[in-house]
Amino acid sequence: MKKTLLVAALAAVLVPGLAMAEAGDFVVRVRATYIAPDESSKLGSQTDASYGPGIANALYGSSGAQLQVDSNTIPEIDFSYYITKNIAAELILAIGTRHDVSTSGKGALLTSTALGSVNLLPPTLTAQWHFLPDQQFDPYVGAGVSYVRALDNGLTAQTVAGPVPINISRNSFGPALQAGVDWNLQDKWLVNFDVKKIWFGTDVNLNTGGAAGTITGFQKIDSLDIDPWVISFGIGKKF
Repeated sequence: MKKTLLVAALAAVLVPGLAMAEAGDFVVRVRATYIAPDESSKLGSQTDASYGPGIANALYGSSGAQLQVDSNTIPEIDFSYYITKNIAAELILAIGTRHDVSTSGKGALLTSTALGSVNLLPPTLTAQWHFLPDQQFDPYVGAGVSYVRALDNGLTAQTVAGPVPINISRNSFGPALQAGVDWNLQDKWLVNFDVKKIWFGTDVNLNTGGAAGTITGFQKIDSLDIDPWVISFGIGKKF
C-alpha cells in the first residue's frame, strides 16, 4: 500500500512537468544523423551502351560493375510546427553530406577504383501523424519530399592514360517516408529517434575527351539510384 501511494505521489509530481505538444507549438531538434546509401547502379551496362561493348570490362573488369557510395554521419537540425496536437510539419536541414564514390572493380584501363567524393545537400519536408500526443512516449509516422542538391559533383576516373572527369548531372526531388518517437521530458525538452527512407537518383557522366577514338563530350555511364536510409538520434525543445 505504501509503495502504491509513493508511486502515485511521484507521478503527481512529474507528470505536470511534462510539456506535451499542442497546436501552434514549435519544436527544434538537434540530432546526429547516419546516412546509409542503398544504391542501385547500372554502371557496366550503361557504359557499354554509351561507348560500345567491352568498354565496361576494360574499365571496371566486368560488364556488371556498379558504383558504390559510402555512408556518413553528420550533424542535423530540424524544425517542427504542430498544426494540431496530432499533425505536425517537419523541415529537416543539414550541412552537406559527403560520400566517397568508387567502382566495384577495375579492369586494365583503371588504376584505382576510387573516384573521389560528392557533397549532397538533402533538405526534407514531411507531414507527421503523432499517435499519442498526450503521452510521454509519442510515436509518429510521416511522409513528404526531399530535394537533393549536389554541391560538389566532380569525380575523376584514374586511368592508364591519365585522369578522366566524371560529373553528376542533375539535382532531384524524391519521396520520403519516416517513423520515429519523441520521449517527452520536463521543461519542454524531449529525446528523439527517427528513421527515414528517401528515394532519389541522378545521372553520372564520363568525358574521355575523345581519347583513342572514343566519343567526345560527357556521355552517361550510370543512372544511379542512391535511395539512402537516414537514421537520427538527438534532443529537442518545445517553444
